[in-house]
Amino acid sequence: MQKQKTIKDTIHFSGKGIHTGLLTQMTLTPAKENNGIVFVRTDKDNARVKAIVENVYSTDRSTNLKQNCVFVKTVEHILAAIVGNNIDNVDILIDNEEVPISDGSAKEFSEKIAHVGIVEQRSYRYTYNIEKEIYYIDEESGTEIIVLPDDEYNIDVTIDYNSSTLGIQKATLSSLKNFNIEIASSRTFCFLHELELLLEKNLIKGGDINNAIVIVENKIDNRKLSNFAKVFKKNEIQITKSGILNNLELRHKNEAARHKLLDVIGDLALIGFPLKGKVIANKPGHTHNTNFAKKIRDLILKDMKVTAPLVDFNEKPFYNKEQIKEILPHRAPFLFIDEIRDLGDDFIVGVKYVKEDEDYFRGHFPGAPVMPGVLQLETMAQAGGVLILNTVVDPENYLTYFMKIDNAKFKQKVLPGDTIIFKLELISPIRRGLCHMHGKGFVDGKIVVEADLLAQIAKK
Repeated sequence: MQKQKTIKDTIHFSGKGIHTGLLTQMTLTPAKENNGIVFVRTDKDNARVKAIVENVYSTDRSTNLKQNCVFVKTVEHILAAIVGNNIDNVDILIDNEEVPISDGSAKEFSEKIAHVGIVEQRSYRYTYNIEKEIYYIDEESGTEIIVLPDDEYNIDVTIDYNSSTLGIQKATLSSLKNFNIEIASSRTFCFLHELELLLEKNLIKGGDINNAIVIVENKIDNRKLSNFAKVFKKNEIQITKSGILNNLELRHKNEAARHKLLDVIGDLALIGFPLKGKVIANKPGHTHNTNFAKKIRDLILKDMKVTAPLVDFNEKPFYNKEQIKEILPHRAPFLFIDEIRDLGDDFIVGVKYVKEDEDYFRGHFPGAPVMPGVLQLETMAQAGGVLILNTVVDPENYLTYFMKIDNAKFKQKVLPGDTIIFKLELISPIRRGLCHMHGKGFVDGKIVVEADLLAQIAKK
């Protein structure tokens, strides 16, 4: 069981977007538990764009996100640096629509993150363990991506552009621990014959031959080279013996394949959860990477609906019973929730220790004690009450009330000695003191109770 992590301090970046050419100021800031990776458009009233695959709207030459009509473009390199440095929660403040391209790699991002350092947080990380093969294929492009069970997250990439200059290249990352050394410095690339098309599409306004490897596949006359030199504001452009434009030396013989591996890490960051498994990608690209990310995320979300939250009972809870009394108005003999183990903006995890001496067992039932379903729901609702009261500054001045219970199901008996782990998640945002939640209770990893709850808080 690993704890979630965020950065220790703010980190600032500045530069042009490769496609828009717009100068962007970007700042990474520490974020609380269960925040995930979120872009914050400071020029758009701090609108938040969560880095999840549901928000992908375009994969034309880069991975681009949109949430509530707010855009963030070319996110893959900064996402790769964040995941490559084992970070779960961070806000990325950005004052324009495109992430700075830097030198075309994730080198600057990773170096500054490593320099600032990482801090461990209270909540546990949910890592998705690949237990069986998950396969994606696109017959038209020949792209194949597969993930297999493995002891840790590692990636193999093969690229083949039918290029005599590039050839067939392979790259491997055996562990994220090696990301900063082996992958982060690998720069983006394109073919010279693609440049004209990109320029016609009004892209690469912020590009130059110092932040992209330009590969020359066919012979080209001096006139065209002179034209490209003007576009990129260079006195002269020449073709090196290795078949790339001058002003750059390759950092790795297989730098193109390593960069494609970098892109895979950045795009799969949009799954929203760390993976434990071996990814094998043949001819990957942003469209296929994000399609694969969606397939895996859908499986994870489906699995999480029936998976108990992670709880380490050797750790101190977020709130013990005495601290819960400072939030909830309930008192003995009607305070049933014992601990709060995790808490976020839209969810809560609480624990009930079902003890033999609880008064209701005397009558329910003599000789065959069973915790009443209605008290299971009450305990669940009390955990939800902590969630909603956590949104006000003076919870001691409020009372919580049930308004509705829907879709209640009791899956198996709850007996003395059981420990119920409750998880409640918001169905919709809390508004005007109303909280609509779906809750589940787990005993020994199995669901024992679930329901939709609507509660309201009101001042005493």
